[in-house]
Parts: sequence; structure tokens; C-alpha cells
Amino acid sequence: MNEKLGELRKKAMSLPLTPGVYIMKDKTGRIIYIGKAKALKNRVSQYFGSQNNHTLKVRRMVENVDTFDYILTDSEFEALVLECSLIKQHSPKYNILLKDDKGYHYIKITQGEWKNIYAVKQKTDDGARYLGPYTSGFAVTNAVDEAKKIFRLPQCNKQFPRDCKSSRPCLNYFIKQCSAPCAGKITAQANNEAVDSAVKYITNGGDEFVEELTAKMYEASENLEFEKAAKLRDRINAVKKVAEKQKVVSNSVREQDVFAIVGATDGGDSPKACLSVLRFSEGRLFDSEHFIIDMPEDLSSARYELLRDYYTMRENIPSRIALDGEAANADLIEEWLTSKKGRKVSITIPQKGEQHEIVEMCRSNAAQKLDLYLGKTGKSTAALDELATMLGMKVPPEFIEAYDISHTAGSDNVAGMVVFRSGLPYKKSYRRFAIKGFSGQDDYASMAEVLERRILRYFEEKETGEGFGRLPDLILLDGGTGQVNAVRPVLEKYTLDIPLFGMVKDSHHRTRAITGNGEEISFTSKRAAFTLVSTIQEEVHRYSVEYHRTKHKKSSLSSSLLNIEGIGKARAGELMKRFKTVKAISQASVEELASVKGMSVKSAQAVKKAFEGGINHD
Repeated sequence: MNEKLGELRKKAMSLPLTPGVYIMKDKTGRIIYIGKAKALKNRVSQYFGSQNNHTLKVRRMVENVDTFDYILTDSEFEALVLECSLIKQHSPKYNILLKDDKGYHYIKITQGEWKNIYAVKQKTDDGARYLGPYTSGFAVTNAVDEAKKIFRLPQCNKQFPRDCKSSRPCLNYFIKQCSAPCAGKITAQANNEAVDSAVKYITNGGDEFVEELTAKMYEASENLEFEKAAKLRDRINAVKKVAEKQKVVSNSVREQDVFAIVGATDGGDSPKACLSVLRFSEGRLFDSEHFIIDMPEDLSSARYELLRDYYTMRENIPSRIALDGEAANADLIEEWLTSKKGRKVSITIPQKGEQHEIVEMCRSNAAQKLDLYLGKTGKSTAALDELATMLGMKVPPEFIEAYDISHTAGSDNVAGMVVFRSGLPYKKSYRRFAIKGFSGQDDYASMAEVLERRILRYFEEKETGEGFGRLPDLILLDGGTGQVNAVRPVLEKYTLDIPLFGMVKDSHHRTRAITGNGEEISFTSKRAAFTLVSTIQEEVHRYSVEYHRTKHKKSSLSSSLLNIEGIGKARAGELMKRFKTVKAISQASVEELASVKGMSVKSAQAVKKAFEGGINHD
């Protein structure tokens, strides 16, 4: 706890109710946070009041504040402009900062007997020729990849002429994306001519290059050089084929940036998120960036800070910016960017159509980058992010618990609970329940009993933070509105605010939708979320049915013991408890049987005699 809170609050309460920028400093005088406010007194005093309503990040910042300064401005817009300038100048510790590691990129053209081209990040004194510098690594890499495919240049790590005629051609040769110098399919002169053409294609652009090749093709044809003309024709077709893949992504908006944030669910002490940015010009994707940041607790405020920081680093501002959710102070950001660009800039949140699909593509890109950063191999991050979006959750659920009821006409009524952690089965937390509150068939009452027992165990074990001692981020029930309505009062009884939904099946027992308050939520394009929920529903059904079959078999077998003279429910239960299976009971000696609690020598002899007489113990 900061001992100076009272003093700081008193100072904050003396501030004017006017716009401005506040500057928090630690004991050394170092600036640790910069913010802007419409009314300085109201905003700054909030930091030094009750700490219960603050996020963890804010509490940590406040603990380190020794003093603060402020600068008055004439408007909130001027405060925003000043805030951006000061953050860029001082890089405070507790502001969301995007590290601008977008260095320069080059296209390297090796010289010598066998030339080739590469995308590189540094220019070295190695005798090679370099094109650049370029600011977009995405554009450089794409240009080199396209040129290599069009002009059939080697894309492997082999070195020529050392590796000439050293192996058989790879797949790229057979799909006409490599000339296979490794198999001696091309000469050094022809390879170098292809490299020169590739460089000309990159520097001059596709359209101009096609015109030049077309003229050469007609010239070769007129000179009866038909083989040369055919090669030129194939190269023209290759350029056009690549161009077709670069067709306009967006017809409705020609220039825009698209932002999306996807959070991690790795359960670590410092959860991460990924900000993905897709940049479009002339309707085509020309650049892609991503930034790994600490997981923000308030996405709306985070989007504001991310936009502020990103366009503080970037001069190229589009006329339109699309977001995957609300951003705080969006109108101020629009005004600031419009001022920087000199033309109107608009911020939108697409809800449907082509633009919504582009935003979803950006989210998918962020999820994949985050998976890569966290060392994940699957698509769990994308699936959890889609699921959170569908269900209106602020952050993706790290722990999901799912429940299903299983019985045979009301007998041997049981339930299974499975847990998915970060989108994957977490089997050490699986649990089984035998329904105890009543006999007979009532799936709704069974589900309510199971959830109440689970919650009571939480209160008993919450100090451990493991197993039952940890609450889930999301509860899924195998069933529809009835199951949800049966369980919701249980959560309300214990004042637990846990998202609760039912998994609805179709007539073929396949996952169809999710239901919450009586309305079904369709998966539509949320393919990754659909796969995850289907997997969860299949797993909890398998687990509960497996437990029911085991219990039902035991009860059926133990009932056969009741037909033996002198064996009642108590003795049958003790025998099953000791030997586990009827088969093991049949193989036990009289002495072993008699040693079981409640058994006598006479009853043990009766059991032995019954099995010797042919009682079924399979």
C-alpha cells in the first residue's frame, strides 16, 4: 500500500475541472505513467481513492507513485495530442507501449557464377547487390517469394555450383516453380538471366514487365524461335497467375487498416495478447504487423492506447480504420488522426459482410501469431477467442467445465464433469458424481444437484486453488434451455457470476448450437469454436456414459449376489467393495470370503457353493 495515498488524494482534489495531461512520477523522479483527462480533478483523484475498483496494472502503478505533475490544455483534443507527444518522448513504464521493431529490409542479389535473390534484414559488405531499404518486411518477403516462383529460382538451402547435379528434383520442379539446378536441368547462364528478369519484375512491377515480355514473345515468334516464344508465354502466364492471387481483397474500401486483439489463455503469471494489424492499399493487402503485449484487463481502453501508440509510430494514416470492438475515446482518436492526415479519418466496427470477414481474418492472424509465440501447435487460441466473441465474454475462457447426465431409465443415475484448459482436455481435473438426492429420472434436478455439490466443494477447497478449489471461467451443460434454467438458480444462490450455457444437439446427436437465455446462438462462420464445443460435448458424453456403464454393470452383478441365501444388500456391498468384481468373488476362498466385514463362515460357504453350482459371474 502506498503510504502517500492520502497526501496524493488531497493534492488531486485541488486540481481544476479542466482538460489536461497528468504525469505520474516515482521516488527517483522518473516518469512512470502519462494520461489525459477531460476533467483533471475527477480523473486523477480516482487513482488515489479506493484501490478495490482498480485493475492490477493500475494498482501496481499507484503503489509506485511518489508525486505527479499536470499540464492544463484548452480542450480534451489538445490533451490527447500532448499525451501522444509526451509518451513518445518519455516511454513511461505503465503506458501500453508497442515496441517499434520494424527495421529496414532489403532484397539481396548474390553475384558470381550462380545468382539468386533473398529477403534479408541487414545489408552487409559481402559483394552482393542490394535493393532497398524497404520498411515493410511483409512486402519484401512476398515480392521475393513471388519472383522465385514465377522465374523458377531455387527456394531451398542448396548452394550452387557445389550442389549441381547432386540430387533428384524436388516437388517445386514438377509444379513448375523451380528449374532444378540440383538435377542439372538448367545452365548457370539461363539461371542468371532468370534472376535478372526477377529483379526487373520486382523493380518495375508486373504490368510493365508483362508488356515487355509480350513484345519479346511476338518478336521471337516472328523470327521462328518458337521454343523461346513458348518459354516467354509460360513466364507471362506465371506472372498473370500470381496477379490473380493478388486480386482486390476489398471492393468497398480501397485504403484502410484493420486491428484485432486476441488474448492468451496459457494460465501463466503474465498472460499475453497479440495485436494484429492488416494494412490495405488499393483494396490489396500490402503489409501485416503483429505485437505481443501483456493481456489488457479493459479491451476498450486498450484499443484506445494501442491506436494512439501505433499512429504515433506510423506516419502513413489511412482514411478508414476497422476495429474488432469498441475503443474508448474513439471520437478523439478520429479527430487526432484526421488532423495528422489532413483528411477525414473514420473508425468503424464492422458487424457483417465483407468488412466483418476482413476483421475476422485479422483476428485469426492474431490468434495464429499468439499460438506461435506461446509455442502452441494447435488452433486453441483462435477457437477460444471465437467462442468468447460468440458468448459475449470479455476475455477467452482459460478453464471450461462441462457436465452431462447418464442413466438407464432412471437407474444408476450419474454425472460426468470434464475440464478443458486452454482449449485442451485437462484430465487431472475430471470428476464423477453419483446422484444421491433422489431416485428415478429427472435430468434437470440431477444437473442442479451436481452443480451445487461442485460449488460446495469449491468453498471447502478454495484455499488450494486447484481442482474443485478453482472456479471455471465458463460452464457448459450437455442440454438445452431446461438444463440451463435448472442450474442458474444454483449459481445465483451462491452469488457466483460464471457464464453458463447449454450445448444443443440435433436429431443425429451432433452439436448444433449453444443456448443461454432461451435463445440459440448459431456457430455460423465460427468454425474453430464449433470444433472446440463439439469436442467438449463428445468428451463429456463419453466420460459420463463410461462411468454409468461401469456403475450399472457393478449394480447388476451385485444384484446376482442377493439370490444367494444369507446375502443381503449390506453383505453384497461389502463383498463388491473388497473384491471389486463378481468374478474375483467367485475365485476367492472360503477363508477370504469369511474375512469380509459382516460375513460369517456359513455365509462364505454359501457364496462359494453358489458359484461352484454355476452362478453367472461374467
